[in-house]
Amino acid sequence: MQSLAVNYLTPFAMIGIFKTNIATQEDRQNILQAIRNRFEVGHCHVDLEDCDKVLRITEMKVQEDDVIEFVKKQGFYCDVLE
Repeated sequence: MQSLAVNYLTPFAMIGIFKTNIATQEDRQNILQAIRNRFEVGHCHVDLEDCDKVLRITEMKVQEDDVIEFVKKQGFYCDVLE
């Protein structure tokens, strides 16, 4: 009988949902590309039509605080959407 080992050192993937002030298609394209280049993530999207300019990242294998800090360093507001 085989046992199933769990690797607790590997972070599990999660979904991150953030409030931002990303307002233009150009800014959206640039920040999404920067996020993909910097972090191991799945799909990224910014909803420019939403009042909170929601940034949604799937399959995140990074802490939310790291994403927030990175987006802020790119010149945008970013915080966890409550």
